[in-house]
Amino acid sequence: MKNTPFTQKHIALGAKMAEFAGYNMPISYSGINDEHAAVRNNAGVFDVSHMGEFIVKGENALDLIQRVTSNDVSKITDGQAQYGCLPNEEGGIVDDLIVYCLEYNKSYMIVVNASNIEKDWNWISKYNTKGVEMHNISEKTCLLAIQGPNATKILQPLVDTDIMNLKYYTFTRGKFAGVDNVVVSATGYTGSGGVEIYFEDKDGAADKIWDAIFEIGTPQGLKPIGLGARDTLRLEMGYCLYGNDIDDTTSPLEGGLSWITKFTKEFTAKDILAKQKAAGVTRKLVGFEMIDRGIPRHYYLIKDAAGNTIGQVTSGTQAPSLGKAIGMGYVAVAYASVDSEIFIDIRNTLVKAKVVKAPFA
Repeated sequence: MKNTPFTQKHIALGAKMAEFAGYNMPISYSGINDEHAAVRNNAGVFDVSHMGEFIVKGENALDLIQRVTSNDVSKITDGQAQYGCLPNEEGGIVDDLIVYCLEYNKSYMIVVNASNIEKDWNWISKYNTKGVEMHNISEKTCLLAIQGPNATKILQPLVDTDIMNLKYYTFTRGKFAGVDNVVVSATGYTGSGGVEIYFEDKDGAADKIWDAIFEIGTPQGLKPIGLGARDTLRLEMGYCLYGNDIDDTTSPLEGGLSWITKFTKEFTAKDILAKQKAAGVTRKLVGFEMIDRGIPRHYYLIKDAAGNTIGQVTSGTQAPSLGKAIGMGYVAVAYASVDSEIFIDIRNTLVKAKVVKAPFA
């Protein structure tokens, strides 16, 4: 099991630790509900250094990324980022990712899910037929997500660039707590604002940045946050989690990601997805809230009133901000409309729910 540069910090703070994507990661510190509320109402720090980062650069860098991703990366320029996915050859999803434009048409950073680093590297490399320069910098890159409505206000004194007015899905590069060449991006996964910071752990940078953040932030109520609250926060926003809500067997059109699937360019499985778009999908990923008492869990079956299986739960939880149980899952299109009545099979009992529009919070 791997450690991040912050593992000993988490242990010293009394975090409940567990394996995640091959890393020893903090699941919670003071409790998921408390940490969830801290991010929604103030600010919190997530160690997400287990994520993967690739640098793709050179004359044909943009061409390669265009061919392997679903979104149109030519639309972003220096300092902008874009959400997209890697379609497989059958129209499923290899992974979802964020592309950062470091220098237009020359240099990009691709951020991928921790559990898919090797898989994604091999997939992109497979299509690198024009000698594009690629570097897997995952092992040496630290990533902290400081999320919440007060995050940028707390951090601004540590940064030599303006992050208070950083627009969503843009980033800046500069000095952070005395450390050079830190990327600060507004690409969070909680729906509560804030930033994510990328930097290389050299010359004690990890300790320096972590300590500076908590020295300035602790008096203002900033807290360390584990992966448990990260999951409840993203689910309240209806954000997909790879391996749960999307995977190699789900298409971006089924997963509600048609907005990142651009047919104005050539990319893997374009023809398959275009046919699917024309014919219409047979199932859709929907959000739902429980009407009757019960908490939906991953893999629970979704049924109609007669007990016929119409789908499956992909994510579910008791939402801390809402005081109710919510979930996401794939259902037959006939049941995908808002307010459709569905039932979650919880231990052989049909528990009533209804389809709602995300975000939940």
